Amino acid sequence: MGLGVGIVGLPNIGKSTTFNALTKAQNAESANYPFCTIEPNKAVVPVPDNRLSELAKIVNPERIQYSTVDFVDIAGLVKGASTGEGLGNQFLSNIREVEVILHMVRCFEDENITHVEGDIDPLRDIEIIESELIFADIQQLDKKIVKLHRTAKSDKTARAAHEFALELKEHLDDLKPVSTFAKKDDDIFVELDKELRFLSNKEIIYGANVDEDSLLEDNEFVKKVKAHAKEVGAEVIVLCAKIEEELCGLEEEEANEFLADLGIEESGLNKIIHTAFDKLNLISYFTAGVLEVRAWTIQKGWKAPKAASVIHNDFEKGFIRAEVIAYEDFIACKGENGAKDAGKMRLEGKDYIVNDGDVMHFRFNV
Repeated sequence: MGLGVGIVGLPNIGKSTTFNALTKAQNAESANYPFCTIEPNKAVVPVPDNRLSELAKIVNPERIQYSTVDFVDIAGLVKGASTGEGLGNQFLSNIREVEVILHMVRCFEDENITHVEGDIDPLRDIEIIESELIFADIQQLDKKIVKLHRTAKSDKTARAAHEFALELKEHLDDLKPVSTFAKKDDDIFVELDKELRFLSNKEIIYGANVDEDSLLEDNEFVKKVKAHAKEVGAEVIVLCAKIEEELCGLEEEEANEFLADLGIEESGLNKIIHTAFDKLNLISYFTAGVLEVRAWTIQKGWKAPKAASVIHNDFEKGFIRAEVIAYEDFIACKGENGAKDAGKMRLEGKDYIVNDGDVMHFRFNV
């Protein structure tokens, strides 16, 4: 399942360094000048999940397969991107293809790393990027309004859509993002968003890139970002991209010791991955056998037959029932047989809504 997270921000704020660490590979060029990333780099990133290791201790499989999240490193935007500055139109179209935005913000000072705006001001940087997203949405909506106007006189549906689009345009003209528009539940809006994929309607996670000294105690830049995020209902993850890149070259045990020495329980990148997975409205269920212990990625709220389809379409077509053991019960009973003996295995039908962490086995007939 490939639902994407786009990493955006001004040039030279740590986007590509973060991407390198996320992918554990140096496949996104980092350089001290704008636009070193022109084509979007894409990577499929495993979702860290200790539950798989615990399942593997019991089952002893040949391999472990994690759920994944697609990350896209999108080239640095600048003021005027919506009008083509800095190859902006191309970059904005890349953002349109993702579902969630990871907005990286520079929250450290370093005279050796230039800033495209000349100094460090995270709120200004956020405003620049998010204003460009709004301007791009206005351009898209203006084109749609012209089309709707042509048919509005003879088509009631087009007339209603035209009036609705004008109201949304007025909202955007006040430099308010689509995400704060009051009528987002309206069917007309749903259709417009499906067609135009409004940039300023996407879920945002702020990544505050700090120096090592600010990892344990927020500096003034981070405090400002967190205050802004609270106003707009977004989450902030504080990380030091440079340290995260160093961590990716270490073995797991060494990395954990390094984090412990820094006084940190979990790396910023793991927090980003888990938060992105949640913002994409995703969960995992597990299959556990001698060949593999595997996490399967599904949307929250999916029923058992739909969940089975991510293994194979035939599982959905010929679905009979699902054998389900809650993860906690599987561990406590030391496996499937123990769970059966303890009466912890359930037989669920077509209307069963799968829970995160369910250990499942599907019965089907095609």
